[in-house]
Amino acid sequence: MELIITEKDNAARRIAEILSEGSAEAERRNGVNVYRWGDKRVVGLSGHVVGVDFPPEYNDWRDVQPVELIDADITKSPTKENIVQTLRELSRRADEAVIATDYDREGELIGKEAYEIIDDETDVPIKRVRFSSITEREVRDAFANPDDLDFDLAAAGEARQVIDLIWGAALTRFLSLSARQLGDDFISVGRVQSPTLKLIVDREREIEAFDPEDYWELFADLLKDGDGFEAQYFYDDDGSEAERVWDEEAANEAFERLQEASAATVTQVRRRTRTDNPPDPFNTTAFISAAGSLGYSAQRAMSIAEELYTAGYMTYPRTDNTVYPDDLDPEELLDAFTGTTFDEEAASLLEQDDIEPTEGDDETTDHPPIHPTGELPNRSELDEDEWEIFELVVRRFFATVAEPATWEHLRVVAEANDCQLKANGKRLVEPGYHDVYPYSSASENHVPDVEEGEDLVIDDVELEAKQTQPPRRYGQSRLIEKMESLGLGTKATRHNTIEKLYDRGYIEQDPPRPTTLAKAVVEAAEEFADLIVSEEMTAELEEDMAAIASGEATLDDVTDESREMLEKVFDALHESREEVGDHLQESLKADRTLGPCPECGEDLLIRKSRHGSHFVGCDGFPDCRYTLPLPSKGEPTVIDEKCEEHDLKHVKLLAGRDTFTHGCPQCRADEADESEDEVIGDCPECGEEDGGELAIKQLRSGSRLVGCTRYPDCEYSLPLPRRGDIEIEDERCAEHDLPELTVHNGDEPWELGCPICNYEEYQARQSVDDLVDLDGLGERTAEKLADVEVETLQDLQRVDADEVATDVQGVSADQIREWQAQLGAEAAD
Repeated sequence: MELIITEKDNAARRIAEILSEGSAEAERRNGVNVYRWGDKRVVGLSGHVVGVDFPPEYNDWRDVQPVELIDADITKSPTKENIVQTLRELSRRADEAVIATDYDREGELIGKEAYEIIDDETDVPIKRVRFSSITEREVRDAFANPDDLDFDLAAAGEARQVIDLIWGAALTRFLSLSARQLGDDFISVGRVQSPTLKLIVDREREIEAFDPEDYWELFADLLKDGDGFEAQYFYDDDGSEAERVWDEEAANEAFERLQEASAATVTQVRRRTRTDNPPDPFNTTAFISAAGSLGYSAQRAMSIAEELYTAGYMTYPRTDNTVYPDDLDPEELLDAFTGTTFDEEAASLLEQDDIEPTEGDDETTDHPPIHPTGELPNRSELDEDEWEIFELVVRRFFATVAEPATWEHLRVVAEANDCQLKANGKRLVEPGYHDVYPYSSASENHVPDVEEGEDLVIDDVELEAKQTQPPRRYGQSRLIEKMESLGLGTKATRHNTIEKLYDRGYIEQDPPRPTTLAKAVVEAAEEFADLIVSEEMTAELEEDMAAIASGEATLDDVTDESREMLEKVFDALHESREEVGDHLQESLKADRTLGPCPECGEDLLIRKSRHGSHFVGCDGFPDCRYTLPLPSKGEPTVIDEKCEEHDLKHVKLLAGRDTFTHGCPQCRADEADESEDEVIGDCPECGEEDGGELAIKQLRSGSRLVGCTRYPDCEYSLPLPRRGDIEIEDERCAEHDLPELTVHNGDEPWELGCPICNYEEYQARQSVDDLVDLDGLGERTAEKLADVEVETLQDLQRVDADEVATDVQGVSADQIREWQAQLGAEAAD
């Protein structure tokens, strides 16, 4: 038997489909899909199925000093037991094995993990195949020309694992213990994460320290034969043109002179033609940047790209290359898009006399630039986000083989009452690549054709007072570009690093801005152990890991060097442990402080109970026991907005898509104390026997609900919206004999209806949200599945994939089996 191992289940399904010519069947083994035909079996891993960690005796944070982790042994153990077990069972029956994981540092390491599992079970030849797109041609070519595993490349990946484990664990424990911040609220530190966080914090410091300056700009509307355009005032500033006037008196004087003038005389006309070259092919960073301009986070863009790669529609999305390989035939690839959605653009490009792709500065030999493979999905097979990203990749390829654009520029200078005015017009003469790549700006600026000496009517004059602006925060794509320029992380890890910073509570919003905790961690590192946030140190280690991949260094050399660096960090930290802890504790407290306690004047803080719920409590506890409740849903965070009445900062609850602002906790509690319950009907659980009634209740936590008046003897309740006025309608529900409710919050009233019926509908929507959490399952697909009564994760796990695929358009049986495999893997975890 030939055993083929891929990196993920969807890649296994795709490769089995190609190699078997569609005859492969799926069977379940230990909750894992195995694709079979003839004497071949294909199984997909789930990324890394083996992890590195410290031995169990190092697990207790309080008994083990963080510095001890630097020289601790590193152990390997399965992280996906069911997948490892399946791989072992299949290995015992195999005569040969083929590793077909992604071809990059991480993919090679994942392949090595599989190699070692197979090698432990049996002595069979193990080959390696590599491809840059999962298309029929590339996959067949790869399997026809197998190679050996690149153990140097895998060692580079393993070095990253080990170094990140040691640095992250040792420093995380040290800072968390110093700040007495344990459990789920530990302070996370990482080798790449921390220097990246410093970039964000440094930019925020620039913004906060920025002192704006006032300046003025003047504009005049000029007319030629009724054809108007805008011109801007400028003056000579030591030989250069300046538009900003820094003196208000001078600005007012120029404004008055322009207002007094009725015409402006053209003194200079200059025309020129400019060539606008097409963009370079996509590498990972350029792709993330382009996707970011469409509103996609770096993580989301890469997730979609990986799905499209696995489906065979585009090449591998992790690449530094910006030069197409010699064996790429642009005409052949363009021809694949004729007769499709992109027919018009492909046909026009094929009519060019010469099709010569653009080239960037970076040429590598691992993967080509990101481009479509020529295999076109049906529009119904992709959700809206997937199609938008696919179209972006297609059109970028089109742009790289298109003609340059040509612009005609017209510069006009005029004089009015000793004031100089200028206008710059531009017109797109030959659209070139803009015809096929609408993401690049092709906006024109109209200025009529004028001649020197002409008089133009001054129609209007405006004086605008402005201020200089602080530097902008890094957007995710710009941050990734900055990380790349500094050597922080790799093309495969940078977007994940940013996502971790969000997950750890270090950054929020988009563009990302640092939280108080983030600033405190960076400040502590800068003051007591600068290497933690040093970009130079991290970049040096990245270069060392690249040296392992090229055979110029060994895993032991690089990990030993990393340990030595970390020992220097701890030498500095140990001398200042108390100061570090005090600094972090003060910052953490500031991040949780709302304002003064109304009873004793001490600070009110967000606290966590022994049961894990959050509330507002006094810092004077136990002398002062004043508390306020908070909603049970979401992670509370203090925001800058403040209640004027109580001098307390507002609280926001972070709960993913259901994030909401709670406001002032004291206001919410007071509103509940002053409200009266409003009875709307009988309790369906105890009304008949005990006389319980349902009433609309306002809770001190800010929540509202329909609950039984016999609480706590009867705990029946239904949720209600947190905001808006509730109107009780005369119409009643025929099934539950309860009045229908309407919520007034904004322009359009929300007809909530019967609270019981509404809650049942809410539960159904929540099931859809759970389905959408699966990779590759969008909201529209979830709605289609709900139409055939697949409404929950449990429903999806139990269904027959072939039967559902027959009833649901655009969903294949293989896709359903892939989702079932995801659920099986999660259950095994």
